[in-house]
Amino acid sequence: MLRSFQYGGQAVIEGVMMRGPTDVAVAVRGPNGDIIVEREKLNPVQERYPILKKPVLRGFVALIDSMVLGIRMLTHSANLAMDEEEEELSLGELVLSITLAVGLAVVLFIVVPTVAAHFMSGIMGSFGQNIVEGILRIVMFLGYVVVISVFKDIQRVFQYHGAEHKVIHAYEAGVDLDSTEGIQTFSTLHPRCGTAFLLIVIVLTIFFFAFLGSPPLFERVVSRIILLPLIAGVAYEFLKFSAKHQDNFFIRGLIAPGLWLQKLTTREPDDGQIEVAVKALRAVLEQEQNQEKEEQLVP
Repeated sequence: MLRSFQYGGQAVIEGVMMRGPTDVAVAVRGPNGDIIVEREKLNPVQERYPILKKPVLRGFVALIDSMVLGIRMLTHSANLAMDEEEEELSLGELVLSITLAVGLAVVLFIVVPTVAAHFMSGIMGSFGQNIVEGILRIVMFLGYVVVISVFKDIQRVFQYHGAEHKVIHAYEAGVDLDSTEGIQTFSTLHPRCGTAFLLIVIVLTIFFFAFLGSPPLFERVVSRIILLPLIAGVAYEFLKFSAKHQDNFFIRGLIAPGLWLQKLTTREPDDGQIEVAVKALRAVLEQEQNQEKEEQLVP
């Protein structure tokens, strides 16, 4: 029987981050071969402002939250893997990193396809322009993934990405996490993957932007950026819905492209990488189990 869809994570430098409802843990293979595990409590903004848990809105909030946490954990894992003393990002450095990451994504996947399609206005109507813009966006995204995948360091990250997916699959299926052999039988593809989420966002832009006609170039670019939070929220809701209805033939067809894309962003992990991913998940599970026991002791 499948377990509740609560846990997820991401690959980091020589390791895996796992995230639960209240805690996050990162496990990294250190330069001496030992696995370094660190855990911390989460303080999600949604808990402080319940309105942010509303459908659609929660998707965009989750995206920003995951981006901030992901960049911080990537930096920290690099420090651990290189046997350097931890150098925590200052608030200014963190904001700069996120700004640069978001800015690059906006330029590559919003501005460039929008500008290119805009200059086709004399060849085709507004509907055709939006279709071409969407196709260009998909092609650029796929091209970006293919280009970075040739680097050896990225290939190892993709292996840890595959390890993360296999361990989550095994946990949800109730398989013993001590059985590396059993975990290895699972797929490296997972329907709740962030890669699939990005593809859903890109595809949804075609439908959303089709209603905007063909405004002047500046308005065209700005409208795309303004609509991104809404599109991200809708994509998040679709991802959650599809993950709960994988047995439906129609839903399987809709999520298939996202799974195919993961063939580019995951690689088959070795047993050592599975071990790291298991350590990260166990750290989250153990902390939450201890918290449950403490709550039961409170009269």
